Parts: sequence; structure tokens; C-alpha cells
Amino acid sequence: MMFRKDQLELPAPRRSAGPSTRKRLYLVGMLLALAATGLVVRALDLQVVRKDFLQSQGDARFLREIPIPVSRGTIFDRNGEPLAVSTPVESIWANPQEVLEHAERLPALAKALGVDAGDLEQRLNQRADREFVYLKRQMSPEAAQAVLALGIPGVNEQREFRRYYPSGEAMAHVLGITNIDDRGQEGLELAFDDWLAGKPGLKRVIRDRLGHTVENVELVREPQPGRDLALSIDRRIQYLAYRELARAVQEFDAKSASMVILDVRSGEVLAMVNQPSYNPNAVGASPPAARRNRAVTDVIEPGSTMKPFTIAAALESGKWKPNTPIDTSPGTFQYLNHTIRDTHNHGLIDVTGVLTYSSNVGASKIALTLEDSHLYDMFRRFGFGASTGSGFPGESPGLLPEVRAWNGLTKVTLAYGYGLNVTVLQLAEAYAALANGGRLRQPSFVKGADNPANAVLDPQIASTIVKMLETVVSPEGTALKAAVANYSVAGKTGTSHIASGGGYEDKYVSLFAGIVPASAPRLVGVVAINDPQKKSYYGGFVSAPVFSRVMDGAMRLLDVPPDNVRRWYTGGPDVGAPISPSSPPPDYAPGSTNYEEGGTP
Repeated sequence: MMFRKDQLELPAPRRSAGPSTRKRLYLVGMLLALAATGLVVRALDLQVVRKDFLQSQGDARFLREIPIPVSRGTIFDRNGEPLAVSTPVESIWANPQEVLEHAERLPALAKALGVDAGDLEQRLNQRADREFVYLKRQMSPEAAQAVLALGIPGVNEQREFRRYYPSGEAMAHVLGITNIDDRGQEGLELAFDDWLAGKPGLKRVIRDRLGHTVENVELVREPQPGRDLALSIDRRIQYLAYRELARAVQEFDAKSASMVILDVRSGEVLAMVNQPSYNPNAVGASPPAARRNRAVTDVIEPGSTMKPFTIAAALESGKWKPNTPIDTSPGTFQYLNHTIRDTHNHGLIDVTGVLTYSSNVGASKIALTLEDSHLYDMFRRFGFGASTGSGFPGESPGLLPEVRAWNGLTKVTLAYGYGLNVTVLQLAEAYAALANGGRLRQPSFVKGADNPANAVLDPQIASTIVKMLETVVSPEGTALKAAVANYSVAGKTGTSHIASGGGYEDKYVSLFAGIVPASAPRLVGVVAINDPQKKSYYGGFVSAPVFSRVMDGAMRLLDVPPDNVRRWYTGGPDVGAPISPSSPPPDYAPGSTNYEEGGTP
């Protein structure tokens, strides 16, 4: 069979890709290339160019630096007894957002914390934008575990330290206190805060969005615990002084009182107590006035306790000797329309008798023979009008008027302790210098501190003054009740009016400053009792017995050998018959006619 050529069906010829198809393929390829390039550029931007920024943003959300708490150094007394220790406690904190997601469990949490549930919820809502808030700080480990045992999400614990003071009120004013962050706020806790506090460590951790620690990354800083501190304080003597001072305040219904005891040879403070006191373990229950260390912050007019320094200037001048006579008749002295009084007409006495009988008239007449600058210089040499340099926070420098500010009466009144202000610590420092052969040492609260002496008076004159002061603590003197059995005592009583509103009130400060043993001085003690209301206000009756009882115990505790077994001794709790503030005290010993000083300024 034959077919014609026009009857055959042949396939259509293949067409080649046109220009439009190639363009589309090229465009797709370019887009893919651009996309790949963009991804590479973006990756470079994220991984190289902006790496630090993005890393910091991530760290800001999940990387945290957590402090590592350290224990504050322990404070010891001179014999190694702990006076201030830090104990571990737990603080409960929470992530408010997470806790609020379980609001139905807030009542149980509040009960375990010992707080009101409504207050707790309000506090968490107010801080809902935070990741950390304290719920309760410084709980005992047992109480904290009871809170954590509830298993409430977002509630965690943190280790901290709390200060504890085993001696309580007896040591409160010296040691001071710390705040809730264990930093010193008052007293020696504040003075030596840098030494005691140490430096907390620091670690870097990763936390998830709920605040849980996922990983410890690195230790940023090693923790450095606080260093221990050994004080000069003797806890035993401190307690004796505290007990006897509290007893005197109660017995005489006094407003306040202070006592300081110094080691003559080193200048170290062995005891410093005040009344009223407070419990440093529960500070919130005490009024601010009770927390003041009056022995270094409060000033008083020292009254007749300044007379030994007036006599020291007199002996140094060469115009007077211990046995130089001076007439104090008739017990008063008129000077520039001002009457200076003794409580009794002592008649013709010698310079030693001015101290023995505490004659204001005699001290005034002696002072008038001295140059103003000489008397002023003597007082300054013994530290009056300047800080003792003890380093105790808030210490007052007292007040000693410059010579150019003196008026006609200033020298006379300064001679028997009016017109200047001192602290109890300053007075103790000055008497310690007399007892130390005229060499003054700054009071120190640190055991074994380098404390060089500064010569302020000829040793022979200083020794003579101490001998003269022994007559004060005798049946003929004003401080018989300061005697310490089997030890020689030198000292001086003082009874000064309390200044108020430009004048003087009918109130007094009762003082005694003493040295024991007088033959080889070891301790100096100063007692100041403010505004006694009962029985008496004279230093020889109110403050001297406190000195006697404390030093009697201190001599035994320090094992100081007796230097004088006396045939007479009337120390102890008996302070004599009640005395009217408007009348002189009765004779203190059979045959005695000598009275305590108490003249007007």
C-alpha cells in the first residue's frame, strides 16, 4: 500500500529555550545568591560584628554575679574570752512573679514566716517586676528549713551571718553594734569595721528565667573572712565595774554613771562601763540615750579632781612645796566680788592639806600666784581640751578655754575644776600620767598596741603628787571609803554642780579618781555618778565606795601583791548616814573634822 507524502504525520520540530525562560532562571539564581549572601552577612554580623553586644544581652538576662558571704572577725578580751561572735543564719528570699503564680499558698508561707498574709501579698505585688526580694532575714537555720519545707516555687534561702554578744549589757557601750548587713555602726565595731568585716567573695552563675541557678560559671573573687581582734578589755574587771556601778545608781537613785579603768604601765583600757546600758542583742528595745558611751561622749566639770594638776603647776613653778603653809581661814575667800567657799574652815594648812581636805580656798590662792600661761600649759600637757586619741567613735575633746579668753575669775575657778569640761576617759588618762611618773600614754582599746609615752611632768613632781594624794584616802581625808584592804590608794574626790542654762542647778556630779597600789601604781580608776538623788551627792560617799569595791576585786583578779596591810578599813557597801543636800556630811571617822568639798563654782 502506498502512502502519499502529504498523508504522513511527522513530529513537530523541538524549539530552543527562548530568551524569557533564561531570564527567569537567571533571576531565581540571583535571588538565591542574594539570600545566601544575606544569610552569610547576617551570620557574620551576629557572630563577629555584634557578638559582644548580643553576648552581654544574654548575660544580662541569665548571667548573675552572686556574693559569697563571709564571717565577721571575732572580738576577744585580753584573756581570749569571746566578746562578739558571728553566727550563721539563713535569710529567705523569693522571686515575686513565681510565688504569685501560686497565690493560694501565700497564707501558709506567711504563717511560716510569722508575718501577715495580706502584707506579704501586697509586698510581692509591689515588687512583681523584680526577680529577688527578701521575705525575712536572719532566721535560725531550723526556722528557715521549716519555710523551705513547704515547697513553694520561687522561695529560696541565702546564707548570712548575725552578730552575737555573749556579755550583753556589760560590754555594750565598748563594743557597739552592727547592722543587719553585719557592718559596724557604733563603738569598736565601727572603729575597727574594715579590720573585722573582711571581703565577701563573688561568683558568676547562670540562672534560668525563674531565677534558679543552672550552672556555676566561675569564681570571680575569693572570699576573705574578717580578722579577729584582741581587745585590752578584761571581761572580769568589766563585769565587776558594771555590777558595782549599777548598784550605786540604784542605791543613790542617780540619773547616769560612768567608770573607766586604765592600766598605768601600758595605757590600755581594762574596763569602761556606763549606766544606763542596753542589750546589744536586742537593740530595738532600748532608747537612743541608753546606747551612748557617756565615758567618752559626755562632758562634765571635773570639780576638785582637777586640784592635783593645779598643785603640780605650783610645785613646778618652784614657788610652793608640799609643806608650804597657806591660810584658808575663815573658810571663804572673796575675789572680784565672787565668794569662794570651803565646806569647813580648815584654817592654816599646807599645800598637801589643800588636797587632803579638798580646799577650794587654798587651790584658788595658790593659782593666783601662778602665770596664766603656766597653769593653762599644765592642763594641756595632761590632755585636757583635746581628744585622747583612743580612736573611739564620737569621742569628745572636752573644753579648756584658751588663755586669751580668760577673764579675771577664770584662773581661780579652773584651779578647783570649774570653767572647763572633760570626759571620764580624759580624767583617767591624766591620772594615769601622774601614776606613770609624769609620762602620758594615749588610752588604747587594743591589747599590746604600740603606745609610746610622752613625758609631761618631772617624775619627781609626779611621785610627790601621788604621795600627797594618799592623804586623801585616809581617816583625815575626804575619801576614806575609797580605801582598798591591804593596798595603798591615792586619789581625789570631786563634787561639781551641773551647769544648765547659763547657770548651775542644785544638782551634782559625784566623782572619784584613784590610783592603786599607790606605792607601785598598776591601775587607775575614775568613777562619775550623775545627779544622785538619795543619801548623799558627795564624791567621797557616792563614787569612792564604787572604786573601792571594784579595785578590791581587780587586785585579786590580776594577782597584784598587797603593798600595805592597813589597820583600818571602812570600805564596802556602807556609805554612811543620809545627808541633806543643803548640809555638810557628818564626820567620817572618830575624831575627824574633815568634810568633802562641795563649794559653789
